[in-house]
Order: sequence, then structure tokens, then C-alpha cells
Amino acid sequence: MGYLDNTVEYGFGRLGSAFLDDGDAFTPPTDKVVVAITVVNDCKFNELDQVNQDNVAYFGTETQITENGVGAEEVAEGNLFPAGITMYGRWNKVHLQQGSVILYFGL
Repeated sequence: MGYLDNTVEYGFGRLGSAFLDDGDAFTPPTDKVVVAITVVNDCKFNELDQVNQDNVAYFGTETQITENGVGAEEVAEGNLFPAGITMYGRWNKVHLQQGSVILYFGL
């Protein structure tokens, strides 16, 4: 009998997605986080609120913690992310300054 482990599927957006456009803020559904962000049009973030738990850190606009290593910097409002890239991590809130993205949910 085969075993299906949904951990990978849940970690890569099987639980839904959303489109976010210029200047909008987004909070994922209850008990979910954003696990991937695909940039559709070049974008900048006002806020990229990362999840930091269990000594695992993700990049974002908040002050970086030592689990990211020494010298990691937060994402500044002026940082431009080009269209076509996909970023992986865990975020509680995404607020765009400009551009558009597709957000994928996970646990």
C-alpha cells in the first residue's frame, strides 16, 4: 500500500492562492501562511511580514534575526524584485508598494 505525504504539497501552495496588485495589503486565511510569491510585474514591498519560529528565519521587512546568519538585512521599501522570479519562505502579511504578485498558501 502506498503512502502519500502531503507535507510537500502543503508547503508549495496546494492550499490556495491569491493575486495581489499595486498598493494592496494581504493577510492569508486563518491558520495558513504565504509560502511562495511569484512576481508578475516588477514589485516593491511596503511590508513583508516574515514568520520566524523554531529557530528558522525567513527574509522580510522586519529586523533580521541571527538564524539568518550574521549580516542579513531586511527588505527595504526601495528594493525592486523583478518579474518572473518566485520567492519561497513563510509570511503572515504581504503589502505591495507597486507591482503585482501571485501568493501561494501553505500551513
